[in-house]
Formats: sequence, C-alpha cells, structure tokens
Amino acid sequence: MSPIKTQCGDCPGHIGEPVDPTLDVGLAFHRKEPIKAYEILGSALDPAAQVTTNVLTVKELLAPLDRSQVGGFVRCLGLNYADHAKEAGMKKPDIPVSFSKPATTLIGPGAKVVIPKVAQPIAKHLPDYETELVIVIGKAAKNVSEADALDYVLGYTAANDVSFRWHQLSTTQWGFSKSFDNTNPLGPAIVSASALRDAQSLPLNCILNGKVVQDGNTSNQLFSIRETIAYFSQGTTLPPGSIILTGTPAGVGFVKKPPQFLKHGDVVAVSVGGGIGTLVNEVVEEGALAKAKL
Repeated sequence: MSPIKTQCGDCPGHIGEPVDPTLDVGLAFHRKEPIKAYEILGSALDPAAQVTTNVLTVKELLAPLDRSQVGGFVRCLGLNYADHAKEAGMKKPDIPVSFSKPATTLIGPGAKVVIPKVAQPIAKHLPDYETELVIVIGKAAKNVSEADALDYVLGYTAANDVSFRWHQLSTTQWGFSKSFDNTNPLGPAIVSASALRDAQSLPLNCILNGKVVQDGNTSNQLFSIRETIAYFSQGTTLPPGSIILTGTPAGVGFVKKPPQFLKHGDVVAVSVGGGIGTLVNEVVEEGALAKAKL
C-alpha cells in the first residue's frame, strides 16, 4: 500500500493508492495531469486499512500525514552524509546530530514555502533547500535494537528541510532556524515498508528552477535507517506517525560561490526513488505579494 492523501471534489479528505503504480503523483499533480486512486478505507497509520476498488479522481494532493498525525513534532538528523558535512566545512559526526521542529512547519505538495519576515532580507538569511528521505514509524517504538528497527517502520516518504542559514550558523542549536511555519514540504506519497524493502539504496535529488542542484543516494548515509531508529528510540517512545528526516546529501546552496539561496518565485522539486516521487513547491517571501498589489 502506497497511500496518498487527496481532496476529491466536494468530499472530505480521503486516502488512496494510485491506480497506476508507476505514476509519480507529485509530478503529475504539479503538471495538472489526471490522477486516479483506489480509495483506502481507514487511516494511513492503520495496518488494517484496506484498498478498495472504488476509484477516486484526485482534485488536490495533500501531505500524506497531517500535522495532527506525526507524533507531536518532527525529528531530524543533520550532517548525515559525509559529502554534505565536508562541503559545509563541518566535522563528520561520531554520533547522530539531532534536532527537532514543530509540526506547524509541515506543508504538502504544491503548497507554498513561506520565507517569513524574520528570515529576510534573503541575501543575508540564505534560505536553502535540502532533499531528504523520511522514515514514518508505524507502531510505538522504545529502546529498539538496530536488528529489529525496520519492524517499526510503516513506510517512507520525502521532505524538503528548508533551512535558514544565518539563523542556523549563529548558534549551536539548529531548531529555531528550521522551525518557521509552512517551510517543510512533506510527501507526495508514503511507500509502505513491505513494498520498499531496501530504502538504504535510493536516489534522491533536488531541482531548483529546472536545474539539478543535489544528486545523492541514501546508501551514503553515515547513520543508517536502522541506526537512526535505534538512536531516537533510546529511552523515548516514538508514537505511530512519528517522522524522522534523515539528512541531506551535498549540493546545498549556501556553500556555493557565490551563495545560492531561495527567493520569491523559485520552484523547488525534491525527489526520492523507490516510488516515493517528487515534491514540487513554489517559494514566496512573506509581504512580497502585498507589496506587488500596492
């Protein structure tokens, strides 16, 4: 089962499985192409949920999990690819570098990434993209061993961990710089762990305004999916729906010369293989639309 969350006509939100299993639903939604999905009865977090033969026409593609389903907040890894640590001039970590962000950061496919006024002017604050594989926990996990870690995985999805480098590099704590409302796209689909047997060898990339800026593979993670789950579950319960962003490969914008940063009107597409697909989002600067109308 590879659930997507949809809005179909005047009906409330549904979850469904794409009729075409090869379809990149995120790209199709961005291109305004028709998407058909078999309705799923139950929650995306319910292992007993059933795929039906009822076919839905997708009007709106939503984040596969809403903010109320993700276990309270979002867990994240930093510097989890050696090439990214090197390009940032930071030491390769000996233990996972972790931080968290509130669920209010999360948005879905096609929603706008909002650069808040506190992160403007952009040439100073350097808003940046980060393509990432996301682990979705399916059942309560505490003190989980690496050997058993994958038994707790519901599935996998993708995220763009949009980061604001001036705030991030001004302190040793990264949470504030990555916690602004409506800055973390999530989706477009969750591919179940039963369907995606090896998430440790997935390509992932980021395309900014049509140009590839990141091109990596999850096989290059410093801390594997198993290690990550075991680490975060030490003495801590990860409830069903918890999501863990697993870090980004090399190619981020702030290290380029001159620095590359997100700006009003940019279109960012992050993609992860294994059937997860592509998240496409436009960037807007808070206040820019109001100024344009004056």
